[in-house]
Amino acid sequence: MFSELPTHGSWQSRNTSPAFDAGDIVAVAQRVREPVFLVREAGGGMGVALGGETVAQGKTNGVPHWPLMAVLPPLYPEWLGCRSFGEVHGVRFPYVSGAMANGIATTQLVISMARAGFLGFFGAAGLPKHRVEQAVDELEAALGDSVSWGCNLIHSPNEPAMEESIADLYIQRGVKRVSAAAYMALTPAVVRFALSGVRQDGEGRVHRERFVFAKISRPEVARRFLEPAPAALLDGLVARGLLTADEARIGRNLPVAEDIIVESDSGGHTDNRPLAALFPGILSLRDEVVAAQGYTRPIRVGAAGGLGTPTAVAAAFSMGAAFVLTGSINQACVESGLDALGKEMLADASISDVIMAPAADMFEMGVEVQVLRRGTMFAGRAGKLYDLYNAYDSLDAIPAAERRKVEGQMLRTTFEEAWASTRAFWMERDPSEVERAQQDSKHKMALVFRSYLGQSSRWAIAGDASRRTDFQIWCGPAMGAFNRWTAGSFLEGPAERSVVQVARNLMEGAAVVTRAQQLRSYGVPVPAAAFDFRPRPLA
Repeated sequence: MFSELPTHGSWQSRNTSPAFDAGDIVAVAQRVREPVFLVREAGGGMGVALGGETVAQGKTNGVPHWPLMAVLPPLYPEWLGCRSFGEVHGVRFPYVSGAMANGIATTQLVISMARAGFLGFFGAAGLPKHRVEQAVDELEAALGDSVSWGCNLIHSPNEPAMEESIADLYIQRGVKRVSAAAYMALTPAVVRFALSGVRQDGEGRVHRERFVFAKISRPEVARRFLEPAPAALLDGLVARGLLTADEARIGRNLPVAEDIIVESDSGGHTDNRPLAALFPGILSLRDEVVAAQGYTRPIRVGAAGGLGTPTAVAAAFSMGAAFVLTGSINQACVESGLDALGKEMLADASISDVIMAPAADMFEMGVEVQVLRRGTMFAGRAGKLYDLYNAYDSLDAIPAAERRKVEGQMLRTTFEEAWASTRAFWMERDPSEVERAQQDSKHKMALVFRSYLGQSSRWAIAGDASRRTDFQIWCGPAMGAFNRWTAGSFLEGPAERSVVQVARNLMEGAAVVTRAQQLRSYGVPVPAAAFDFRPRPLA
């Protein structure tokens, strides 16, 4: 078949020969930063060559040569995503480390990523305001405006004042990027952040001061971030003095977010959707909204969830992802805030060692998060608490046998003592919750049960061995895939897993897998080994 295809002159070399056998083709596929020449052997089979030179037909002058079928230019990991991502956000690679809550995505993790040319988000969700402010201090001192970084802004339907306070902190302190997570609808806080500082120059060009990365898993939520904010919401912000009239005017023609994170089957809050099913639909929705609104600025759609191997990352880029975001696998790295005990548990996980459990922040709504199952009983115990919450109207209404189990196995204290500590927590954080609980016994029960769910993640962060069976460790199936990929390599042990080495290997490997697929699509008999990039220390 290939002997009938037109050629483009010849490839020749005095020193090297093309690769036609499996082992040599694998070696060529690894060298992604060099142009590859696709040549044909006498029998019509396809091979690949590096170096040498191309010459016109009949101009070989006796030098060994082969018919040239095509030339593939160099392929750099930096080029796998959308070029505007690096241009707008000032990063080298189209790769983001996610904002793992409760400070698991530490300032050190963000600093390491930023200095290496990646974009990292600090995990502010679940932390008190003073701790978030301390993190901003650390990030500004280490990074300033020279490189890109960001923080998490999480939707807090039960604590809207806290959400607005964190957004205000970010605006006042000059934080340029937020990862907006767990949103089901737009809130004044996220819209205010998105549009604060937006302006138009003398030629009508829009300049955004801040950027929202909207993490979504449903088309209806994506649409809210892709379209301009509702006029009533904008007018309300202007009336409160939180946006200027000019910022609101410009905002009526801008999407709330120009970076969309399509979150598939991930750790933490997730709808467990397969990326291959969810991502194309969001891309299509983006194009529909862009056409309807007449946007001229690019809207980038990135992929997240299940990205624990180079093959998965390459697949995300092949679907059109402008960038990729990783989460679970970074939690197992040395820079994360999770204790060493939790990292060892993650390193033992397989793809199936995850399970859904009630979420602390949206407990009453029945929202779930994906967590590690292996080595912990948290999911079952949290599920039991949710069942009791649905079945009874107060702590006092819970049957004695069930009460003994909850007090002995989960709370490890009496209901009365648990409420006392829970009350003290909320008196400091938000006294209105205590007032509501005193009037509503079911809400009081929810706060007590939520205290167990909230503390369970902190026990894992602190490494409280006495509470190991109660550890809540957010985790998706990408963790198991990552462990299988790194088995036998220098990244196998938790102590060697740095976020930068993980990111570099995933991006380098994705480039190699992409190159192998390119060669295969042009008829080269690429062996399976060419798609199996093994981790290696990368500078």
